[in-house]
Amino acid sequence: MRGVTATGVRHVSLRSGVYADSVRLMQVSRDVGAREGVTAVLVAMATPLNLELAAGMGLGPGDGASPDQLLIAIEAADDDALGAAVAAVDAALAARERTAGPAQAVPLRTLGAGLDALPTDGPALAIVSVPGQYAVAEAADAIAAGRSVLVFSDGVPVEHEVALKQAARDAGVLVMGPDCGTAIVSGLALGFANVVRRGPVGLVAASGTGAQQVSCLLDVAGVGVSHVLGVGGRDLSEAVGGLATIDALALLDADPATERVLLVSKPPAPSVAAAVAKAAAELSVPVSSAALSAETPDLTAAVEALLRDAGVAVPEWPSRPAALRAAPGAVLKGLFAGGTLADEAMLIAAPVLGDVRSNTPLRAELDLGTDLSARGHVVVDFGDDALTVGRAHPMIDPTLRLEALARIAASGEPAVVLVDVVLGHGADPDPAATLAPALRAAGLPAVVALIGTEADPQGWSRQADALAAAGAAVFASNAQATRHALDLLGAAR
Repeated sequence: MRGVTATGVRHVSLRSGVYADSVRLMQVSRDVGAREGVTAVLVAMATPLNLELAAGMGLGPGDGASPDQLLIAIEAADDDALGAAVAAVDAALAARERTAGPAQAVPLRTLGAGLDALPTDGPALAIVSVPGQYAVAEAADAIAAGRSVLVFSDGVPVEHEVALKQAARDAGVLVMGPDCGTAIVSGLALGFANVVRRGPVGLVAASGTGAQQVSCLLDVAGVGVSHVLGVGGRDLSEAVGGLATIDALALLDADPATERVLLVSKPPAPSVAAAVAKAAAELSVPVSSAALSAETPDLTAAVEALLRDAGVAVPEWPSRPAALRAAPGAVLKGLFAGGTLADEAMLIAAPVLGDVRSNTPLRAELDLGTDLSARGHVVVDFGDDALTVGRAHPMIDPTLRLEALARIAASGEPAVVLVDVVLGHGADPDPAATLAPALRAAGLPAVVALIGTEADPQGWSRQADALAAAGAAVFASNAQATRHALDLLGAAR
């Protein structure tokens, strides 16, 4: 469908039988959007969220789109630029890796077939990263082959998660996930993970960004990790009952390299927390908790307590101060990529500020709804599953968060902006390159929780310096960043 707009011409089309992952489509959109004469572009699967985004750009395809179709929406200054942009999309989608030399063997199509082709003493861990409706069969094949499995996929029904974890327990292996975004096994980083030193602390984490925060702080303190076993965000819910958490604790207890264990999670179900505490008390390795709650809202404090118990001096956590002032009547606007970091910020802020609205609220009546904006104190978790359907995670693609920042600045409501930036493998290779200009353009006092290490590909100091140059105050601790934002709001009253 071609049309004429107030600023040029547009092309909007839907293609069936074409699929590409969200990271690849994001890169296509970026590359085509950088072409001369192109003013707007969205190449994405036609999920409801992406259709809403296209409509907001004035490039909606109308009725009849379905999530299994590919949406190509482009606006350009003239016909020549538009034609070249469409051709560039076609070329990018058609591009395939080519190999030279003799014919290659037909690749194995399932995890089970791949494991069958390996010796029985081969790799002990399988990784599943396919759409959620297909993940269960692949994970079940790994368990049947006697392998532990990391299920990176989200969208797996909770009853399937329970079945997988019960089967894994019977087989004497571990299921990490579903929706396990972070793990480190024997020094090998999997998913979103940071470059941290090896050491004596094992983490069992029902939280990806929580595990990243804790492991990075331990690295700063000179204390490394033996393993980080992600168990999926639902493992400590009533429905799952901590199945993988209890199994992971037992594995770390049997690991000679692990001298202490820290359990990291969002607020767990009380009955499950009690069951996990009972299991932990029966182990020989000491287990401490960094499970967030209204009484224990601070991951940094949990790390500091572990360090003191281990006889290690608590360091001064890295930061980049800034001379910030909030306008009278300012409110907190939290824009987060990490769900646990968003929860931690709300748990710290709510006793000071009162009600904080969110798409992942502390209380149901504080739900933001679908527009993700409201007057007053707001914290948005852009990494929530509902916002990543058909899109790359905000740790990779900052588009939605940058748009939200621009809307806050344009609203005229005085605010202090609190954001997290998570570094490491799999994340945006240079998040400050887009965030720093956006913060500068917003003109609002901004506080950044920068989660990472100097050894990460992005480099903690390089990112911190760039963000500080844009006027932001930067902290390695999310808890410290949140409290600094609260101090700014308090000083403005």
